[in-house]
Amino acid sequence: MERMKELVSLLNSASKAYYQQDKEIMSDKDYDALYDELVALEAETGIVLSDSPTQKVGYTVLSNLTKVEHPSPMLSLDKTKEVPRLAEFLGDNVGLLSYKMDGLTVVLTYENGSLKQALTRGNGVIGEDITHNARTFKNIPLSLDFKGELVLRGEAVISFKDFEEINSRLAPEDEYKNPRNLCSGTVRQLNSEICAQRSVCFIAFSLVSAEGMNFANKSEGMDWLDKRGFDTVKRKFVNKDTVAAAVREFEEFIPQNPFATDGLVLTYDNIAYSVSLGSTAKFPRDSIAFKWADETAETTLREIEWSASRTGLINPIAVFDPVELEGTTVERASLHNVSIVKNLMLGIGDTITVYKANMIIPQVAENLTKSGNAPIPDTCPVCGGKTALVSLRDGEALRCPNPNCKAKLVHGLAHFVSRDAMNIEGLSESTLEKFIALGLLNDFTDIYSLHKHRDIIVNTEGFGEKSYENLVSAIEKSKKAGLPNFIYALGIDNVGLGNAKLLCKKYNYDLDRIIAADAEELLMVDGFGDVIAASLEKYFKDEKNLELVSKMRTILEFDIPKTDNTALLLDGRIFVITGDVHHFKNRKELQAKIEALGGKATGSVSAKTSYLINNDVTSNSSKNKKAKELGIPIISEEDFLALIGEE
Repeated sequence: MERMKELVSLLNSASKAYYQQDKEIMSDKDYDALYDELVALEAETGIVLSDSPTQKVGYTVLSNLTKVEHPSPMLSLDKTKEVPRLAEFLGDNVGLLSYKMDGLTVVLTYENGSLKQALTRGNGVIGEDITHNARTFKNIPLSLDFKGELVLRGEAVISFKDFEEINSRLAPEDEYKNPRNLCSGTVRQLNSEICAQRSVCFIAFSLVSAEGMNFANKSEGMDWLDKRGFDTVKRKFVNKDTVAAAVREFEEFIPQNPFATDGLVLTYDNIAYSVSLGSTAKFPRDSIAFKWADETAETTLREIEWSASRTGLINPIAVFDPVELEGTTVERASLHNVSIVKNLMLGIGDTITVYKANMIIPQVAENLTKSGNAPIPDTCPVCGGKTALVSLRDGEALRCPNPNCKAKLVHGLAHFVSRDAMNIEGLSESTLEKFIALGLLNDFTDIYSLHKHRDIIVNTEGFGEKSYENLVSAIEKSKKAGLPNFIYALGIDNVGLGNAKLLCKKYNYDLDRIIAADAEELLMVDGFGDVIAASLEKYFKDEKNLELVSKMRTILEFDIPKTDNTALLLDGRIFVITGDVHHFKNRKELQAKIEALGGKATGSVSAKTSYLINNDVTSNSSKNKKAKELGIPIISEEDFLALIGEE
């Protein structure tokens, strides 16, 4: 009984972190193992605690997003790791086998051919309204040729490629551990502009209902969604004789899959049969989830490397005897932070087990010997300066506070020349290290003096006349730069490219105003909180930083977007658009007009809304009622055109 209470507490804490706080305190593998242990104990004892995760779906929603009850509960799936169980489940029925996408489940509702609402799964009964963000998903149709009510379910996901690119633009303190966490944090943002910058995709996996359409099989509904322009999950017909081969086929395709998956879903194709089966309190009886038993290997930990970054974070990497996993040789795995090193009680020479998360990313699963003798360095491996422990999103981490650490210089310069920053080709980290060693680079302004050192560079190993000419050309080209790219290139803590764009837009691309702004004023920028505002104020109050920026301003020519006198006419005003539009082709065009004039369009009425645009001003719609309750003006398209002087 005590063990059951312990398991319930551990699993509920993990679920709360995963679903509510967008972080992980244990791996999926560890969670599954503890969950299976609890299920077995409940079966053995016949006792199920009221707070047991086996009796709940997801976790209680806590956020500032509007909470909405689902028309019918979204149950989780029973699961197995045994292929024969899938054949047994099918019996003589035809099934659909598909990937179980590892993202955030979203329910979309369309009416009259337009997206009406998007809800997260939440706790399965109550979800969060994320319609404002769903409209920015890069692959969902905003209008359809189907005018009846349509409800479908799918997974919001971010590709591995986009995950790496987005993380590279974030400060280390804000980096996400995996695509699933990034997607969850993105889709639940209050500021839809942040979501729009992160390439969220929607992969449909179930047609719930389509008014007036009667499909006999689920596969027909999925094919119908394909024709409506939705991206749907990869799927395959199976029976009890072919399901094992299909599982192998899906497994072999995983390395080519652009999105993370955490297993498969098997469901009966026939809808009438599925409906007749009903469900238990937790699981539908017509579907089952399959999770591959992770291939693990036992090995010996030989070293923990500590790698310094441009911001001073020193990240641990496990180095172990090479092992074969999922067809490749693995000998290194990121340990992410100090907390994981401590929790695993790692020590050099320990026997550890390793696996590939989502069959792709090497992870340390378990430490079998737990010697706990791995030292946490008290000096930086690069500069030898004293280290300090700091708290981050996912736990405790190690930092080098030395502002002159060579690692910071190398990584800082690499960041400065990266694609989304100054975009200077030919300056890899290894090349930067060579130039630093030769005394050619002490800060990023020196990059623009490299042409003075032609003879040294031409005679540097790996270089020649052609390489030198290409480098000088790339540096010259970078002198005409976007101001947001330059601000991002500076490497200001917590300021990514998206933040830099919002900042420049707010201050009309006036760098002097940006430099002069204090933290209190910066909080008025959309999407900015205390951390970002404080980072910017701190950076631009530093005399050394101001000196570097001042020097760069004599070198660079900023490419400022052209604006007219009406560009900021709607600055600071927030609009909500509802109902049909007549003057504009569609709501999207009206939204674009608002944003072009400095305003913002959101999906729901709140106390911050400036105007509700509805051609039916007297309508009793929920948005009109909400606007009237809050005293928000309801205006027609004609009123809007008068407001902007285009009657």
